[in-house]
Amino acid sequence: MKDHITDVIKQIEIDHEVKILFACESGSRAWGFPSKDSDYDVRFIYIHKPDWYLSIDKKQDVIEIPARDSVSLPIDPLLDMSGWELTKALRLLRKSNPSILEWLTSRMVYCQSYSVVDQLKELAQKLFSPASSLYHYLNMVKSNFHAHFQGEEVKVKKFFNVLRPLLAAQWIEKHHSIPPIDFQELLEDLVPPGEWKETIANLLKRKIAGEEIYLETGIDNFNEYLHKEIERLEAYTKSINKDIPDATAELNLLFRVALREAWEEEWTELGK
Repeated sequence: MKDHITDVIKQIEIDHEVKILFACESGSRAWGFPSKDSDYDVRFIYIHKPDWYLSIDKKQDVIEIPARDSVSLPIDPLLDMSGWELTKALRLLRKSNPSILEWLTSRMVYCQSYSVVDQLKELAQKLFSPASSLYHYLNMVKSNFHAHFQGEEVKVKKFFNVLRPLLAAQWIEKHHSIPPIDFQELLEDLVPPGEWKETIANLLKRKIAGEEIYLETGIDNFNEYLHKEIERLEAYTKSINKDIPDATAELNLLFRVALREAWEEEWTELGK
């Protein structure tokens, strides 16, 4: 599949006349608990040619393969690719958007080109806002809980759609840093040895074994624990500093450097 992803990346660049600066895995495979039929959720950041940016009209700043956009080669049905144009990614990074932070900390990288990506990763650490990320992960916990935990039984997969963002929020509270994307790292750091940790480990084995289609009886006291943790973490979030350094000038410069690096010939022609 990795070779197929590389081929699709190259074809996107040709068909859409862009350069892909960075591409990574962002779903269950990056989190460390894929099942055999899990999708490949590839996310990428791309940049257009210089003259694309010389327009008074707003243009499409997302590429989605195969959901909305296409490339001129067959796509594996397990492959889902979505990318943000660089200036969109930079605006989201300026707000400490947790999705872009997760992309940049993914350990499964399919493509990384030019110096801009290392600079983005450095800026991600500088611009990280615990408050913004906590709100994001807590909203994810609440949304997934209300969507999937209202009956007496819950799919194994859905436990992790709640557990992972909950542990990410707890990591931020404990370490004041970007949470690791790997679920096992969160689990080892935040959940002490005992029955609860063993229950999670057992569910994790079932998820990886492909049992996510089966229903699991609700874990005793989990709902009560979840409500208390949400309430506690929301109170904590309100108490912390919400300011994010204004990095607009630095991000503008980074964009110009990336544009020159990726399209040196076109940039030179534009300047004539």
